[in-house]
Amino acid sequence: MATLNEAEIDKLFSGAPQFFARSHGSGAPHPSVAFPLNEELTIRDLTDHAQIEDDAWGCVTAVPRLIQRDPSSLPSPTSKTRPHFNSRCRERPGMLSMQGLEKGTIGYQAALELSVSDVLQEEQYGFHSIGSKAPVIIEQRQRLIASKDTLRHLEDASIMEQLLRVEQRYYSMHVLWRNRPQELYNDLFRKVLYPPTKVIDPKDPCGLAVQIHALVKVLAASNTWIDFSHVEWRIRLGQVLWGFPLDDELSDGSSIHDGGDAQDRNEERYWLLLQVLLACELLLRLDAITEGDDLTTQTLKKSDVHKFEKEANVSVRWSLIVARSWLENVTVVKTNAVSPGSLTPKGWLTSLTSKMNLKHEHMHGAHYTDHIQHRHSITAEYIYTVKGRYPDRQAAGLLHFARKLRWPDLEQSATKVSKNAMALSEGTSINTPISISDTRRSSYFDGDQGSLSKGKPPARRPMVNAALHASGWLSKSYMSGLMLPGESVSHLLMSTLLESDTEAIAKLGPTANLGGGFVYNGKSFWTAGKGSAECMGWISSDVIPQRLDGGWVRIAVDSIRDDVTKTGRKARIWGKTSIERESNVLGDADPSDILPADFIIPHEATYPNRPPSNIRIDFKSLDFHTPISSSNTTPSIEGLEPSYASITASGSRVCAASVTFSMSHDATDHDIDLNISLQNDVYFVTAHPCAASSHVKYLKSPSSPTIHQIDVGGRDFNGKPSSPAHITGHPLHRFYTYTAIHLADLLTRPASTTLEDLLQNTRSHERSSSASSRGSFANRPQRVLVIDCITGFAPPRSPDMPSLSRMSSLSSSFALEPTNTPPVQMSIPVPERRPSTARSSTSRFERIDPPLSATPEAQAQPKTWTRQFGSDLEILVRAFCAEKGWNAIISRRRRACLACAIREAGALGWRVIIRVD
Repeated sequence: MATLNEAEIDKLFSGAPQFFARSHGSGAPHPSVAFPLNEELTIRDLTDHAQIEDDAWGCVTAVPRLIQRDPSSLPSPTSKTRPHFNSRCRERPGMLSMQGLEKGTIGYQAALELSVSDVLQEEQYGFHSIGSKAPVIIEQRQRLIASKDTLRHLEDASIMEQLLRVEQRYYSMHVLWRNRPQELYNDLFRKVLYPPTKVIDPKDPCGLAVQIHALVKVLAASNTWIDFSHVEWRIRLGQVLWGFPLDDELSDGSSIHDGGDAQDRNEERYWLLLQVLLACELLLRLDAITEGDDLTTQTLKKSDVHKFEKEANVSVRWSLIVARSWLENVTVVKTNAVSPGSLTPKGWLTSLTSKMNLKHEHMHGAHYTDHIQHRHSITAEYIYTVKGRYPDRQAAGLLHFARKLRWPDLEQSATKVSKNAMALSEGTSINTPISISDTRRSSYFDGDQGSLSKGKPPARRPMVNAALHASGWLSKSYMSGLMLPGESVSHLLMSTLLESDTEAIAKLGPTANLGGGFVYNGKSFWTAGKGSAECMGWISSDVIPQRLDGGWVRIAVDSIRDDVTKTGRKARIWGKTSIERESNVLGDADPSDILPADFIIPHEATYPNRPPSNIRIDFKSLDFHTPISSSNTTPSIEGLEPSYASITASGSRVCAASVTFSMSHDATDHDIDLNISLQNDVYFVTAHPCAASSHVKYLKSPSSPTIHQIDVGGRDFNGKPSSPAHITGHPLHRFYTYTAIHLADLLTRPASTTLEDLLQNTRSHERSSSASSRGSFANRPQRVLVIDCITGFAPPRSPDMPSLSRMSSLSSSFALEPTNTPPVQMSIPVPERRPSTARSSTSRFERIDPPLSATPEAQAQPKTWTRQFGSDLEILVRAFCAEKGWNAIISRRRRACLACAIREAGALGWRVIIRVD
């Protein structure tokens, strides 16, 4: 048997995704999926995640991305299209990958990054409050202001004037100012920083490199600025700018408290604006260099680049992300005070309105004082308003979000919701407290704050509780567009929708559990089910819990032990070599010694006994077993035992949940009831799409599972040119082993059965090991369990039941379509027919018909390759995995082949694949 050469192997695995984790600078490696054997864009652009559908949500990620705009969405009227600086810093996990093609799933990248996610890092030292900071922070800021070699002491008005000037330069259509580094030098070192005390670049002492070095030095100062690489501060960006003490509370499990002193809050707003100014000044100069103007690039040396890469730490790079969001989404408006002779209320109108005085006390040495106190007796000459640049875009994005989630009664309330959201642009004085039911109340979240300080490890899914108001800071953050990458964008979207819908606020109460879910007007917004819809991290469903008509609920689940212990440096993502080796298309084989017999064609239906036929799964109910006693803000659940009650300080219920199904098939004359507990916090990953060659034939011998011959010449056994065969997927190397089990069989196993039992105690004729005669792999332990949810299952009684498969993104709509790669024909003796009730045929080959080539008109429409049934079945198998504590890959047959899903499981270190039609 002849070995395969490199060209033949390349043709054989054309269209097969390969999985990597590569280092890019500091921090954890970056996971990626690539098609190194293909040049066709239709294959290279395949993804396992959905795309962003609205410009209003584009800030959810820091990585470059394309907006797959919905026809109803509004694009930004203007945007910076010329080259600009990339901070090479991003959120973890990547938010693009957090919304897989299958509803309720994530992608490969996010699955690996969850164990090193931003939420798992320690909190920023000294920043324990929205208001006052720790003494070490105050002392460092004092030294920074008092010294004469770094930062000048700026009045509030000076900061805003300088932000105005930066904004004008950023949007300037001509490049004249960028060719005048001397002008930029004078502006920076006369108004913001002190000139350098020593010559940094003798050849160009006023160049951009000198200015960048000075700005990086200030922004990189420790214990001074907010580090937005910490997720707890990303959402609090808007709270610092627009929040009110007590009425703007937020609890996310961190030890940060809101700070009730208005003067301290004003002081922190001052330092935040100063940080934004410095970052904008730095970004402006980095953009000028990136655009490649001759007068600037001639003075830039490699040593300057190296120095920047060394000195610009993560905090500086995240400050640049804040600056980009500021310059792209907000604008500063300067107006005269209404009455120069009277004290104008200090407030941040709309997005941010503050009275800025033109006189200011300096803070030097031991005479450091709270400069805000000196401002109370001084009248402002101007009012500076920082407002959203695109309020219409943000309002349209909010309605788009509501439509995607099928928000109740949106047809009647859409105009009102949009009007309430736009009303935030009218402005409200910060000194006017928001009206609440009890102005003397204590904190909403006294019992929920500071979980980290009590020794609890950070959770991968933090519970975010927030106080809601008709014109709160959460809505102002969203409507301004000043949002930072990460999950906070999803929280802000839902908060704004709730705060803009007065009926929702009245029914759900003034607090929101944004890390859980809620029931409102006959819909639940937290999990998939009948009539499910998903958008930006939220899923709506027509399934509502029994005996619960409305209110906020959080399902109590246990964390998977391996997920908790294998975080940080112990995470799978650090094993770059293992990830690539255990997902390689050639397994552990020597590339120079590959035989056709080293491969098999894996299949999910590989068990000796025919499974039941005409299997029907019907969802019955979602039940809560831990009723939570009612509070003034949430309705009670009647008829449930109070001994299971648990409630948070904010009044949100915490419940254990279970789901009930019925199953019927031809082997039984009565329905089988199934009750499954949702007791573990599991994740599901969409198997990455692949595109097998359209010229592949697989023929299987009854006596051997391996391939006997591979012909890449494109000719059949008679020497005639062969026609394209039907697509079946890629081959699997003998290095990989798996066990297939039918879902009906799995459900009959004892409750004590573990995953190891299923993999180890499988009879030899059930083992789908790809052992060959060249090596003894018969005793290799089965590494992956494949759950067959295809064979024998009948369509549901309701023909319009939606599938859990999301409409494919544009870049994923070509999976399993015929490709134009050179023909690869695999010839094997006649295969043995596998038992299957899903199809019947007299053909000697078992084939899967590829989808027809789409017309241009059809390609313009959203599409998915799955039939529109099976959601109850898929909810059942996912619920079973949640009960067992199994993370699983969802492999849809017409989007990805089983071989590629098995290799992806090897890359992730996961052991369960759910195979669906």
